[in-house]
Amino acid sequence: MQDIPPLPQSLPLSGIRVVELGGNISGPYGTWILGQLGATVSKIERPEGDDARGWGPPFWEDTATVFQAINSNKASVAIDLKDEAQVARLRDYIATEADVVLQNMRPGSVAKLGLDAERLCAANPRLIYCNLWAYGRTGPLSQRPGYDALMQAFGGVMSITGEEGRPPVRAGISAIDMGTGMWCAIGILAALNRRHQSGRGGIVDASLFETAVAWTSFYNLDAQVIGEDPAKHGSGVRGITPYQGYECADGYLIVAASNDRLFVKLADMLGHPEWCQDPRFADNASRSRNKPALNAILEPIFRVETREHWRAMLDEAGVPNAPIQVPREVVAHPQTQALGILQKTGHLLEDGRNVALAGLPLSFDGERPPLRSVSPTLGSGSLTGDDTTDS
Repeated sequence: MQDIPPLPQSLPLSGIRVVELGGNISGPYGTWILGQLGATVSKIERPEGDDARGWGPPFWEDTATVFQAINSNKASVAIDLKDEAQVARLRDYIATEADVVLQNMRPGSVAKLGLDAERLCAANPRLIYCNLWAYGRTGPLSQRPGYDALMQAFGGVMSITGEEGRPPVRAGISAIDMGTGMWCAIGILAALNRRHQSGRGGIVDASLFETAVAWTSFYNLDAQVIGEDPAKHGSGVRGITPYQGYECADGYLIVAASNDRLFVKLADMLGHPEWCQDPRFADNASRSRNKPALNAILEPIFRVETREHWRAMLDEAGVPNAPIQVPREVVAHPQTQALGILQKTGHLLEDGRNVALAGLPLSFDGERPPLRSVSPTLGSGSLTGDDTTDS
């Protein structure tokens, strides 16, 4: 085990102590954000560890990659929550030392343990306690547990993802879990600012379901206005045409002619300025109503040449575009490398490549917060907050 480098004092949350209660994706992603910003994060784990440690294959260093990706810059503190003495020690630490708690345990669990917001905030008035619920703080479903896929289903995300006439599709990333973790971090940062002004902490509530409702905001409004459920649009979007992926000779390319000016450029580039005079395609609303007819014209054109051929022409014409890349292409792309968002861990794979983790997608004064440690070995830390180590 190797101690992490001293925490740069310039990081925004340097000196803030965070306790993570729970596991899986949503809560740990929220504390990952806080840890990347400089907070000292104590990840409380059962003796057998966070379930996400085993969510593989694939595995790296005998731990699932999904766990490795969102638990860097943390210390792992193994606590048997059935042992009252260990729980009492954790309770005392939160009451005397912690600035923030983020919990995403099953509804009712923290209250049974005496680790709930009301009790701990009464003991520590400066404490900011964030509850991450499944269905929300209140309501008929408030005591139900939930996961990302359940909320993509219940919150309507799956109903608008994929292609018309095809079965429901889950978004490929844990959008609701990670989005809720982000909302928690935003709420905690706001509460920290309020504490700076008032000296008092408070309770922040977020939930997977509320995130899903927020993420689908314009589709929910569409449903109210048009009186029917919105359609699926595959790689495209509602209300803008052409704005989707088109098959080329060697893959797919997104073409984003998102307004009438860009459509004129696209039509001119393809040698068909007369399209702009066609009443079916004269403006965006008309093109959206006649999307099948327009795509029937565009699709065979794009299939003839490669993505790079069309990219060069679209770039010259000033029409936004992007190839649909797979993760290996994203990792290797010069733009990714130039940004330095993939931070090398110093751990080598069998073929000699240095494993890199995605860093915080924010920079401060031109500097991205550094990777201070990879995900912790189970139980390698303590509640002192001084011994976060890497695995």
